[in-house]
Amino acid sequence: MEFEEVHSSFIEIHTNQRAAERRGRLLRGHNYAEKLFLQNVWWPLFESLEHLHPEYEVFDWNRKSQFLDFAFLPPNGVRFGIECDGYQSHIKDMDRDKFSYALSRDTFLTGMGWKMLHFSFDDIQQRPEVCRMLLQLALAPYLARRAAAPHLLSEEMDILRLAWRIARPLRPKDVTDYLQINFRTARRLLISLSEKGLLKPVKSKERVRYYEVKLMHSDQIW
Repeated sequence: MEFEEVHSSFIEIHTNQRAAERRGRLLRGHNYAEKLFLQNVWWPLFESLEHLHPEYEVFDWNRKSQFLDFAFLPPNGVRFGIECDGYQSHIKDMDRDKFSYALSRDTFLTGMGWKMLHFSFDDIQQRPEVCRMLLQLALAPYLARRAAAPHLLSEEMDILRLAWRIARPLRPKDVTDYLQINFRTARRLLISLSEKGLLKPVKSKERVRYYEVKLMHSDQIW
């Protein structure tokens, strides 16, 4: 299915599930920037809007209702709040009290177990590849753990954590230094992760020199 068709169905389903202010907030709040985030950033990575909730209601420490642009709630229990921030509405027009509250709200939600992700509208519109890279970096460790953990060795999981942390192509030497193992063992583990579809080998002069974290699609993580 194409994005426009999936998006229309996505909004219709969530609208029909809501009433009163929660329904009104969705109809008022899900606008151009939020749709563009889905189209430019989320959809190219995952080709699915499953487990995403637009204009998701949360409460602050005073039980005051607030709405996140998106909540991503996969079955493994991790909770991501995603905000699409425009300069005009989120910075330029924000007074000191609103600025202080926004920071406190994010800190409160973090304390309550949420993982908050912010993307600027300018990046969503003009540099979506940067947003996709950052989103993948933030989500991959939590989503891959659920999908891959049953058939990964502990050393392989350690290598994946290293690859996500350094955020650059991984060399066998990185693995030998990190795990204090020999080159042959490091290479065997990297090949194993590649065969399991979690790392992608990068060749130079017909030889594999590096390994990159492979982008994950919806059939691997949901």
